[in-house]
This record gives sequence, structure tokens and C-alpha cells, in this order.
Amino acid sequence: MKELICIVCPNGCAMEVSTEGKNISVMGNKCPKGEKFAIDEKTNPVRTICSTVKTVFPSVPVLPVRVSAEIPKSRIFDVMGEIGKVLVVKPIGCGDVVISNVLGLGVDIIATSGILKTEGR
Repeated sequence: MKELICIVCPNGCAMEVSTEGKNISVMGNKCPKGEKFAIDEKTNPVRTICSTVKTVFPSVPVLPVRVSAEIPKSRIFDVMGEIGKVLVVKPIGCGDVVISNVLGLGVDIIATSGILKTEGR
């Protein structure tokens, strides 16, 4: 049995997840979203990453970025490794792609700030 706190809605339900063969049972959820969250967390946990990348601009040495969609939890450190290799050399805006299809996961790394758009003008 695994204990989880649901993060999908403000209820924050404390749930117990049990696995018996291929059957997964969830107890303690107050809504269907909690059950789905618990089953997903048990079978295919995913996460969102927010981080920063280096830039060549002295006034903005780092730029905030995030993944465009959730990634498998098991790939967090791999994706962070790719993010760590980036050096932004031209002005980009909020939502611009910094790394396309990172590690073939079908997810982009995108800028979350437009602060560089005014650099170099």
C-alpha cells in the first residue's frame, strides 16, 4: 500500500493506493480526479520542470524556462542535463522554444519570460 496526497484540486485528499495483480484500488479520494491522479502516479508518474538556462547577456545572465508538457518522472535528471547544456545567444521571447523535442519526448523547453526581447536593441 502506498499513501499519497492528491495535488489535483484544493481538497488535498490523503489517499491509500493498493495494488493486487493488475488491479489498483484507491481509497480516500473525494472526487474522480483523485482516483485518476493516484492510478497515474502508480502506473506512469509524470512531472513538470521549471528551471533556468544561461545566456550571453550580462544584464540577464539566466532565463527562466519550463517544459511545454509533463514528462515521465524517470526522465527528470536527463532533461535537466539537457537544460544545463543550453546557452542562449540571441534575444527570445516568452513561449519561444529553447530546446525542441527534448530527448525525443515530444516536449519542448520553452522560455517563460520575455525579458530578453529588448536585449541588443
